[in-house]
Amino acid sequence: MNSAYTHFSSFRDPSGFMYTDPGSGALLRQVNKSYQEHYDALMSSGLYTELVASRQLIGHKELSVEESVEQGQRYKVLQPKRIPFISYPFEWSFSQFKDAALLTLAIQKKALERGMVLKDASAYNVQFLEGRPIWIDSLSFEKYVAGSPWVAYRQFCQHFIAPLALMSRTDIRLSQWFRIHMDGIPLDLASKLLPLNTYLSFGLFSHIHLHARSQAHFADKTVNITRHRMSKTSLLGLIDNLETVVRRLRWEPRGTEWGEYYLATNYSDQSFKEKKRLVETFLERVDAKNVWDVGANEGTFSRIASDRGILTVSFDYDPAAVEKNYRIQQRKDEKNILPLLIDVANPSSDFGWESQERDSLIKRGPTDCALALALIHHLRISNNIPFSRIVSFFSKIARHLIIEFIPKTDSQVKKLLATRPDIFPDYTQDKFEHEFSAYFSITERAPIGGSERILYLMKNNHITRNA
Repeated sequence: MNSAYTHFSSFRDPSGFMYTDPGSGALLRQVNKSYQEHYDALMSSGLYTELVASRQLIGHKELSVEESVEQGQRYKVLQPKRIPFISYPFEWSFSQFKDAALLTLAIQKKALERGMVLKDASAYNVQFLEGRPIWIDSLSFEKYVAGSPWVAYRQFCQHFIAPLALMSRTDIRLSQWFRIHMDGIPLDLASKLLPLNTYLSFGLFSHIHLHARSQAHFADKTVNITRHRMSKTSLLGLIDNLETVVRRLRWEPRGTEWGEYYLATNYSDQSFKEKKRLVETFLERVDAKNVWDVGANEGTFSRIASDRGILTVSFDYDPAAVEKNYRIQQRKDEKNILPLLIDVANPSSDFGWESQERDSLIKRGPTDCALALALIHHLRISNNIPFSRIVSFFSKIARHLIIEFIPKTDSQVKKLLATRPDIFPDYTQDKFEHEFSAYFSITERAPIGGSERILYLMKNNHITRNA
């Protein structure tokens, strides 16, 4: 076995790393000897057991292996429970971000009670499993040294306080800056963009504005961090204060076209019911284990899949729609749906060191089945994307496709063309079917009663379930 199997996303941590077993394909974590003392403390303190039992930390089992990557450094090999779909902070709704921040602080509190601390507070260490945020890095803990400040404080402010404050107090779309700043939003930048009234908020003033000034002041100075002492009581007070700041930050979804989409749809009640019935029928024929709902809005059709026990990634590019979707998921305590903020016209690409640390949306697929409902006319007409490019994208992400074609005579398409010249002579059902047949077989087509829309079930001819 060699380092070619090491996961690029974990190469920075000297405590250990993730890798894929070439024989079984299992995702494994090597614990290096340099982390032995802290790992043993994690397991013997009861912290690991407590966090796993409360579904705040991903569980693992220790393996007995003959070989591993970098054998000479190996102390343990773990097999953690696998996360079905990896998401990134800039793909989360406001409330998902907030819940991830509160999880991090809750874990830090419990760690201190057990004589340990989080040595990092990266948002990338949080994923969503069965509807809840969960910490995935079991090597993030170290033994607490009395009098030590929280070494991850700055990272927590950059990864959670700054983006949440900007989303809440400036513009919800500023969460997308995480796509540029992988290690969180710089505090000096956040300080410049936040409104002046945030200087009157003690929490935001101290954790962002004052913190940013302190960073600038000490930027060119040598600082001996061992001289900075902080009692355990003060450290717990800091965590409590951060928690209060996070809980007070709010954002209400309103005022967007897609957040109110279903209020303006031209479906009759009967047509809407018929569309739901057809989607459910097509899903039964596919026998999908996982589904991506592309352009899901608030997740109405996603729940047809998730209510059947199918793991469903429900994504849309509108922050209000995704926020509403997540709130519904939380209220109903749904386990099989993951709302995410993803623009299919500009999805996540490979990024990070050597463009390999984090995977693109396409690399996180393919899914067994993609839903593309009331979407194609937006991609073709609003985004000027040719059918040939649309089908190319879907051919990379889905083994099966449930897709809706909406003709030009439909009121929603007329609305799109009302403010621009009709330069889309190829926007026809025949052209749509012809282009998609280059990659997909049309298994079934069905008119949606009471409308002029057509729903298709297609099978990808180029990738299979085992691909």
